[in-house]
Amino acid sequence: MKFSLKDSHFRNILELNLRHKISDRLKISGYKPVYGGDINTSFLLDTSEGPFFIKLNDANIFPAMFEKEARGIRTLKSARSIYLPEVILHGQVDDTAFLILEYIPDNGIRDSSFWTRFGYQLAELHRNTNTYFGFEEDNYIGSLIQINTPDTSWTGFFIENRIKYQLKIALNKGFFTQSDLEDFERLFEMLPHIIPDELPNLLHGDLWSGNFLADSNRGPVLIDPAVYYGSRETDLAMTQLFGGFEDAFYAAYHEAYPLQPGWQERMKIYQLYPLLVHVNLFGGSYENSVRRNLEVVLNRYA
Repeated sequence: MKFSLKDSHFRNILELNLRHKISDRLKISGYKPVYGGDINTSFLLDTSEGPFFIKLNDANIFPAMFEKEARGIRTLKSARSIYLPEVILHGQVDDTAFLILEYIPDNGIRDSSFWTRFGYQLAELHRNTNTYFGFEEDNYIGSLIQINTPDTSWTGFFIENRIKYQLKIALNKGFFTQSDLEDFERLFEMLPHIIPDELPNLLHGDLWSGNFLADSNRGPVLIDPAVYYGSRETDLAMTQLFGGFEDAFYAAYHEAYPLQPGWQERMKIYQLYPLLVHVNLFGGSYENSVRRNLEVVLNRYA
């Protein structure tokens, strides 16, 4: 059975769980939809102990999605570099999974000081490193599984767990041609000679303009991560894919944690992963976006 917040039984279960976690006096007084996501149903949950943000989805379609998201949030928060909402509670009632987070309203103000703080804080986050690329478990990028099998080679990890995995899904859906596959094989041969050595950096993993907000103090807050340890250039490539990040962000980042020469040119390489994800989620025009990026990279490094 699938529940929604319209169901009083489901609300009572949530209220009981929140009482155990927050206060035995807590009462849910109402809720209202929060729009913007494609995967989950989200709400502002009003309670006697203050508002919370809650997400719901079908646990059969997205098994352990919220458990993995909560673990990713806690991993990023443990770095004490940039703010993320507190994880209040996650669980499942029959087929309905839920994740309850601290509610942080977006004040919408993103001035130059915001972007400078954001750049410095992301650089500080990326300074958290690991002994391998990947993560302790697979998680999600959007609604797709993100493979995080540990590897000591970044190039090998990126090819196998990022590009080839998504490319296989795309091929099964009827996207791309034999000529495209040959181009990807050329890319795979080039990458060990193009990508510089870096330590495995702690990444947000899905850092586009819809996955951060500004809190009441105009400070950056990250949301909806797809956490793993990888090249920090992948996070930066994502910031440039769909726009929304200003020059002050990159200047502050580079000042705090200078990037290796040629990083701007490598952005097109790392954008292939989120573009393939978009092919598999939305199809259509993103197939040609992959081809254009691939063509630029092959011509640049030929």
